[in-house]
Amino acid sequence: MKNGLRIAGGVLAVLTLAVWLGTGAHTGWTKTRVTIMKVDPITELEYPEIQDKFVAGVEVLGGGIVLSLFLLGGSLMFKSQSTK
Repeated sequence: MKNGLRIAGGVLAVLTLAVWLGTGAHTGWTKTRVTIMKVDPITELEYPEIQDKFVAGVEVLGGGIVLSLFLLGGSLMFKSQSTK
């Protein structure tokens, strides 16, 4: 049980960091839409275009890391099994 909680906590921390980095490492709140500036080919003027895209924010990173720390801390509550 003790090792299982430690492994689960470590895996959760790595996956949380991977999701946060993979979606853009946004240091603000989570976004489900992003604004991208595009250039009109005829007039060559820039205009904003809104696209649906998930970008994980710091609350996803913080929540995942805190949950993984709870799992790692929970593993400390179990005694080590002595081998005879």
